[in-house]
Amino acid sequence: MTDDDLVFKALADPTRRLLLDALFEQDGRTQGELEEVVREHTEMTRFGVAKHLRLLEEANLVVSRKQGRSKRHFLNAVPIRAIHDRWIDKYTAARASALLDLKRALEDES
Repeated sequence: MTDDDLVFKALADPTRRLLLDALFEQDGRTQGELEEVVREHTEMTRFGVAKHLRLLEEANLVVSRKQGRSKRHFLNAVPIRAIHDRWIDKYTAARASALLDLKRALEDES
């Protein structure tokens, strides 16, 4: 499976997106803190959350570091940016430019 495939697979799940959003809001959370975030939205065991975190780590979207007895999780947005540059930016750039040109032309006529 390619790196892009791992990222798309990771982003396809709403619980994993919730975990990424939680890390975006506050980086360096423990698994226990992330479990609380997930429990606010759905019922899930700590093992389920651990499995989701493991998949995010495999996709390189989350990096973890041990600090004493706890393990902190950090968001790595680089793979998401790579997906954006590869799959989103090139498809929106030409269309967005054309729409901006049309907008300017219509505004100039007014």
